[in-house]
Amino acid sequence: MSEPAAADLDDTLAALADPLRRRAVELLAERPRRAGELAVELGTTASTMSKHLRVLRTHGLVSDSHPDFDARVRIYSLRSAPMAALRSWLASAEAGWADQLDAFAAHVERDA
Repeated sequence: MSEPAAADLDDTLAALADPLRRRAVELLAERPRRAGELAVELGTTASTMSKHLRVLRTHGLVSDSHPDFDARVRIYSLRSAPMAALRSWLASAEAGWADQLDAFAAHVERDA
């Protein structure tokens, strides 16, 4: 993995390290939402939700937009690129682990 890709993965994992942010990502995977909606659904305050959304936005996991009807409202949506990179990294790590388990099983069967 290249250095920039590794740094991006580190950012994604750091942003997802908090349980409230992970739950916000799960909700945003269902559909875009306003910060206030997320705060209510997650049982937290608007200011706390704002801080968590800032972290997610800074690390590139979410984007925000303003609907035409009210420029003061921000609608947050999940960005797919960081999640795709995370899935790719997990698949690669899992494949390596599976290969090691297969090699160990073959070794045990040879010696049995």
